[in-house]
Amino acid sequence: MKKEIITSSLTGDSCVHLKHKSGLDIYICEMPGFSTVNAYISVKCGSVDTTFRTAGEKDFTTVPDGIAHFLEHKLFENEECGVFEMFAKTGAYENAFTADDRTCYLFSCTRSYQENLRILLSFIQNPYFTPENVEKEQGIIRQELQMVHDEPENRVFYNLLGGMYHSHPIKTDVGGTAESIAGIDAPLLYKCYNAFYNLNNMSLAIAGNINSDEVLAICDEVLKPCSDNGLETLLPEEPDSIVRPEIYQQADIGAALFNIGYKCTPASGSELLKKSTVASLAADIITDASTEMYQSLLDKGIINSTFGAEAFTGKGYFALMFLGESPQPEKVREALVNEIERLKREGVDEKLFRRTKRACYGDFIRGLNNVNYVTGLMSNSFIRGIGTYDAIDIISAVTADDINKFIITELSSDKLVTSVMEGMAN
Repeated sequence: MKKEIITSSLTGDSCVHLKHKSGLDIYICEMPGFSTVNAYISVKCGSVDTTFRTAGEKDFTTVPDGIAHFLEHKLFENEECGVFEMFAKTGAYENAFTADDRTCYLFSCTRSYQENLRILLSFIQNPYFTPENVEKEQGIIRQELQMVHDEPENRVFYNLLGGMYHSHPIKTDVGGTAESIAGIDAPLLYKCYNAFYNLNNMSLAIAGNINSDEVLAICDEVLKPCSDNGLETLLPEEPDSIVRPEIYQQADIGAALFNIGYKCTPASGSELLKKSTVASLAADIITDASTEMYQSLLDKGIINSTFGAEAFTGKGYFALMFLGESPQPEKVREALVNEIERLKREGVDEKLFRRTKRACYGDFIRGLNNVNYVTGLMSNSFIRGIGTYDAIDIISAVTADDINKFIITELSSDKLVTSVMEGMAN
């Protein structure tokens, strides 16, 4: 096992990366003086990974939506006891989440990190699925899905994605649907587990008050070597066009919620990192509180402090989204379209660009002094196939011309979708 020292040329921060003999990618950042230790096990198994095959398989297998999330739930239960009980004995905080491109299991602690690391590495290698516990989990997840579906913020968001994407599974809730999870059984869970939870498809990222040699000794002790299974995933073909430009729905809410988004061209790897950085800066510039558009909408009571924007990006999808609450969401859309067309003609304000870029750079620097941020940074580098500190290099190099080019080429009126959740009285 050869250690690779990854260092930022701009900040001097560094971490260790190596490919363990078991197949696991390991990232370690020693942060002396910090009291907390954070660790992530990340699996390249996300909600959009529903079609796959391994080496030797001629045909692809397609599994029900929500199976990655279902696996996340079930791995916390083993034959002897629940994993939550094991972590409770050490006093650690534990959690897990499923996103479009990953499933992550994590802990945070201020003591006994060695014992917590053994627990984390052990339970992700020991699945326990039975017809009985799968059926029980289906009931739990159905309730969870209903609760999420009842949240207006969630509904307006997925309505937007449904208006953007014809085939891409990103338009479906991470947890799937009540119908899709009904098709999940123990043999299917084992098939997915054996395909995706191969250590060659996973990483450990750990940061804080730790010792690298001690971490690696625990990995040597607990990890079971396995061969790469040649996993291959497949996404459906997605047209450039949108499905429909407007989606309106009613809910029992006081003020109308809106998500207004531009469907953009997807990217991957370092290209995705640069493009998402540029898009995030563009979003901040467009919605900056100092702009004439923002002040006009605020003065007229059309927007409030909830107004904002974000770049929503991942495997095979890319969107720039504006969101908030408003009594007149159509006026917000009109103002946004007019502002974006103005920026296409005149370009972004250089002073505002420099201020926004400095703020973004500063956020990254501050993050490097946060154990959880650093752990997530290392985990993300594995999942997205980028360098751990590439983001700060990209932020440093981005120009106003990059922002202008993105706005001109990607924010097209024929790719604009408006999703509104209206109050019942509206």
